Amino acid sequence: MNLFTSVTTGLLSAFFLFASSIKLLGWQKMIFEKQLAFFHSYGFNRQFMFLVGLAELFGGIAIWFQGSYWGALGALALVGTSMGAIVCHLRFDTWKDGIPAMIFLVLSSAVVYATQPFL
Repeated sequence: MNLFTSVTTGLLSAFFLFASSIKLLGWQKMIFEKQLAFFHSYGFNRQFMFLVGLAELFGGIAIWFQGSYWGALGALALVGTSMGAIVCHLRFDTWKDGIPAMIFLVLSSAVVYATQPFL
């Protein structure tokens, strides 16, 4: 694992573990309520938000197992949640709301490419 991959993995893991903890536990009230309002405006409920939080938690942990299928699945889970966020923001909000998701999509895609165990 090179320096870029290590730093990117650390950033992705920290962000998605933080984001998933808010979706799962609701401990950061202001952020939780804003995210829940986004999910409701997209036509999703609290249970769907919880499932997204589980995917982010899995991805944030599994991404550390680079060179294995778990690491690739973790990075792909982060790619999937980022793509879903982008689609929802572009469809229901402004493209500016989707910028963080676009950045995390690029970073998680780079980790998938750099650490794929099947090449």
